[in-house]
Amino acid sequence: SDMTLPEKLARSAADYVKHFEEQGFYDIVVSAKAHDVMTTVATYRMLSAEIPAVPLHIGVTEAGTLFQGIIKSASGLGILLEEGIGDTLRISLTDDPVEEVRACWTLLAALDLRRRSPEIISCPTCGRCQVDLIALAKEVEGRLRSVSLPVKVAVMGCVVNGPGEAADADIGVACGKGSGVIFAQGKTLRKVDEGDIVDALMEEIGRL
Repeated sequence: SDMTLPEKLARSAADYVKHFEEQGFYDIVVSAKAHDVMTTVATYRMLSAEIPAVPLHIGVTEAGTLFQGIIKSASGLGILLEEGIGDTLRISLTDDPVEEVRACWTLLAALDLRRRSPEIISCPTCGRCQVDLIALAKEVEGRLRSVSLPVKVAVMGCVVNGPGEAADADIGVACGKGSGVIFAQGKTLRKVDEGDIVDALMEEIGRL
């Protein structure tokens, strides 16, 4: 046949649904994953148009190891979720299954679909940065894993545009030389030494 792979996958899935419904069975969720991102996207777009009443389980299958798998999954599933396609999802990773769950929640939060844990806003560092921002951001991220509050936490490298660029953060720090300014919703709360930044941030998050 002249059908493309997405068309074949969508046709096959829709035929299965029709077969089950003809037998009086309607408790169906359809999955039509492919390991190729754009094939996956095209297939699910067709399915959502062809069988709109049937819930779709979305995912990019065999996406790979942590880094590649997250990027492939986030690009494909991000497109679909933004278009309102997908009722359940899985991010498949050749890694600890815990990372799959973390990746799913992070993706849902990034798309403002569901938040249940903190989000870190951090800058990519530049010449103005006078602290080890990468280590600082990683430490904050590690400490936030025990927090179940959907707060936005900013870890910014300088006071020049730190509070301004992260004005929508619930809480944050703008770092200077050997110190940091803790701020909330763009307003300065207090200045702390570099070694006390993470504890001070966690203390303020506790107050929230």
